[in-house]
Amino acid sequence: MQLDWLAWSNPVAIWWGFLILVSAGNIALLLGLFSYFHKTRVGRRAGLFAVEPLLALGAVYVLVCAFRSVLPRADVQRICLFDTWLSSVLIGRSVATIAEICFVVQWAIVLRALADAARADTARNISRIIVPLVVLAEGCSWYAVITTNYFGNVLENSLWTAIFLVIGVALLQLFTRFQGVVQLAIAAAAAGTAGYVIFMCAIDVPMYVVRWRAELAAAKPLLGFFAGLHDVATRWVVTHDIARWRGEITWMSLYFSAAVWMSLLLAGFALVKHVLPRYCVRRLLPKPASRRLAAARSAGGAP
Repeated sequence: MQLDWLAWSNPVAIWWGFLILVSAGNIALLLGLFSYFHKTRVGRRAGLFAVEPLLALGAVYVLVCAFRSVLPRADVQRICLFDTWLSSVLIGRSVATIAEICFVVQWAIVLRALADAARADTARNISRIIVPLVVLAEGCSWYAVITTNYFGNVLENSLWTAIFLVIGVALLQLFTRFQGVVQLAIAAAAAGTAGYVIFMCAIDVPMYVVRWRAELAAAKPLLGFFAGLHDVATRWVVTHDIARWRGEITWMSLYFSAAVWMSLLLAGFALVKHVLPRYCVRRLLPKPASRRLAAARSAGGAP
């Protein structure tokens, strides 16, 4: 394995070192969450090998992102840093698909729990549609990597933008239904979601549109289904040239850091969800008042 590219003079080596450090920190945070869970009353009662669903989903996402940080690759271009079959797009895209679905399932579970506690119908309905949307986005991603058609990436990332746009709508509704520290946490999540949507609209989606149009202009031939499957399984091009990686560094750096931190926060929600009722804003009339109102109406009097 050639390691002479690992030098301070190579920006790709510095970037890869950043990914490794961040991934190590993310795994440490994940282990801390599992340790804390097993120290809680629920964790002790469940037993040593019991796993809370949000923590399990977060573990998949964190570990897959760590794997992808150690062996980064760009799918359509088939480029990677290390000459190993583990760098194949078939493996990388397969584990990424599982992890990204787990991430959105985390969001669906948290939004549903918040919506049920606050009786927020819009947020509850949004929690139901985001998982089918991410499955559709993954299908577009696979179309892109198999055919090498960047239009699939345009569709994929547009769907991811739509997913977080509707998540933002759900968070705005939930913001008005809670108070205190939960309201602050929802506000922070909404701000992060807004930042993600802005990034996707301003940088990520336009980048893939430019690539797609360039290949249309060049009349680049696309791969068929079976030829593409063979290609993703058998072809990877090792490069340590910053010019080849420059277009991937920004989104990968944010993906393997900020997105993983969000997954860890969603996993941590499992440890505090039992306190949600304390922070709900009660908008319903107390039961005695409701009975008096109903009695007054039935008697034909004013409330």
